[in-house]
Amino acid sequence: MRLKIVFTILLATLFCTYIRAEVPDNDKIFAAINDSKSEFYYPNLMMSYKAGKPLTDEQFHYLYYGFAYQEAYRPLADNPGMTRVQNIMARIAIDTPSVVDIDQLIAACSEAMDLDPFSPKLLNIMAYAYGTAGDKVREKQYSDALAAILRTIAASGTGEKEKEPMHIILFSHGIDFIAAKGWNQRKGKIISRTVEFIPFETPKNKLKGYYFDYSRVYWNKPDDYTFKRERTWQINNLKPREYKSLGKTK
Repeated sequence: MRLKIVFTILLATLFCTYIRAEVPDNDKIFAAINDSKSEFYYPNLMMSYKAGKPLTDEQFHYLYYGFAYQEAYRPLADNPGMTRVQNIMARIAIDTPSVVDIDQLIAACSEAMDLDPFSPKLLNIMAYAYGTAGDKVREKQYSDALAAILRTIAASGTGEKEKEPMHIILFSHGIDFIAAKGWNQRKGKIISRTVEFIPFETPKNKLKGYYFDYSRVYWNKPDDYTFKRERTWQINNLKPREYKSLGKTK
């Protein structure tokens, strides 16, 4: 039986933290992440993120959108690590995985995160893997990071209108964002040079779907590149996982 990953991490906390949207200011972000004296200097932010150190929501804003200016940002590149993750998740027994399975899953996720360090899907799976392995510290590290990334996307726009889209740095993050609410989505529609609309399978309070700004994905697009993206992220047997403690964001 194929089950979609459903995030169950205190959804009210994830999506109601921000009072107002914070549309990414590209010039401001670029200047801050390249200023060695700034608290948003990118090498320091990424180092802290990878080490699992606490970061504020504002720091996550610069971390997430600042990644689009890094050499490692290659949103159109194949991600072999992600393929490995999907293959492992398709075969393991979620409730009773072997130590070898979990070790392989963590290794594959780590590889995939070299290209996609803020993937909600990968962060969720890493939290699952470390939690299953009994490492509560890293489980919380990844569940906290997942919560922060979802808040960052939610804060970038309402997503309810074409002119108020949420901003994402990979197409898959829009799909993941909707899945994080426990909602199903239909095939997305590119409606402009910068915005995609992803409709819900069932309207939510008359809202039919979310608009996402994907413009960063094509900033450095090769002229001869034809983009083919996966429209769903179903993986065998991963049941909803609940994290009881997210910690507080400064």
